[in-house]
Amino acid sequence: MTEQPIHPDTHIGHVHLKVSDLERAVAFYRDAFGFELQQYYGSSAAFVSAGGYHHHIGLNVWESRGGSPPAPGTTGLYHFAILYPNRKELARALRRLIQHGVPIDGASDHGVSEAIYLRDPDGNGIEIYRDRPREEWPLKDDQMAMVTRPLDLRGLLAELGDE
Repeated sequence: MTEQPIHPDTHIGHVHLKVSDLERAVAFYRDAFGFELQQYYGSSAAFVSAGGYHHHIGLNVWESRGGSPPAPGTTGLYHFAILYPNRKELARALRRLIQHGVPIDGASDHGVSEAIYLRDPDGNGIEIYRDRPREEWPLKDDQMAMVTRPLDLRGLLAELGDE
């Protein structure tokens, strides 16, 4: 019997991160990204989101208060991704990160998407990106053919014009 693939409308709902300093993590996601604090769960967890959703990102110090990031070469989270609705909103997010002095690790044009990579204060990898419309995705022999090219960050910021 052939199993059916997962339903195409299935989405990953949220990410929950172990952090070493809860207040520092809340401030980072609130200030550098603009997520809204929804709730503190005592003094050991907090939930932030966009648009009043219960939470897109959970932050906790249950097992990690005062801890250090995982050492290179160990397993764990590579990165989580935040999808922006369009190129202009991705440009706004980049500008906000720059204004808050957040270092950028890299930026790539993958053909299907444009992505910017960074880390939070605990070393958790973050990708912020926007998808291109499906009809613009590169194909080779009728198959999706992702690429990795440099993303022109100045060109991306030019989307904002004079605003």
